[in-house]
Amino acid sequence: MIENFTGKADLYSNFRPSYPNEYIHYLLSRNHLGPKSVVADIGSGTGILTEQLLEKRLTVLAIEPNDDMRGIAEKTLKVYDQYKSINATAEHTSLKNNSVDLITVAQAFHWFDKEKFRLECKRILKKNGKVSLVWNSKDLLNPLMIELQEICKETCPKFKGFSGGIEDTPEMYNQFFKNGIYETMIYKNDLEMDLEGFLGRNLSSSFSPLSGEKEFEPYRTALTNLFYKYSLNGKIIYPYITKSYLGFV
Repeated sequence: MIENFTGKADLYSNFRPSYPNEYIHYLLSRNHLGPKSVVADIGSGTGILTEQLLEKRLTVLAIEPNDDMRGIAEKTLKVYDQYKSINATAEHTSLKNNSVDLITVAQAFHWFDKEKFRLECKRILKKNGKVSLVWNSKDLLNPLMIELQEICKETCPKFKGFSGGIEDTPEMYNQFFKNGIYETMIYKNDLEMDLEGFLGRNLSSSFSPLSGEKEFEPYRTALTNLFYKYSLNGKIIYPYITKSYLGFV
């Protein structure tokens, strides 16, 4: 997983969406978080969710093993006093026992060893602390996304499905959360993009070819044609659904 986004950190930082304000408010209110609260944002990447939490004056311990992505976050977020960047993995965070009020995992849980991560969560969480797993997921029923998926199958050798090919099934959460109990929240999070944004978003995917690889130009050309098919006045609506799963471990 660590190397999947190497060479794509800038694209990821510039073109990946943030999370809805409603979700951030839900996290704070549902978990009774305030300025003295400590959140471990695990698999924090380039710091998209990290920054949204820092803006709420939370202390955020950002755990990220990929040097490129962590480096982008450090440049962007160093202005926040309550930000700490840590080079570590989800399964071995290096954090102290019972030290965090909430664990967030944005767009990364599918890369983890689930059982080892669950045990690590139990170790570092304070009493009554919870874990929030969240994804900005593509609306796979949308015609644009149906065609995008076919393009990825045809031009991306590493493509095994969106989000690493991990199926969004209740069994995964039943096994991870304590007694299979968790709270699900869903938010609409559509984004309006121009061609640059559309290309950047898709080229930031873990499975997308890198510039210089033989599949890169066919992939980029197919994406460009798809954009013009569905765009209106130079803009396209990229259909996102934000899905959150919150519970004890």
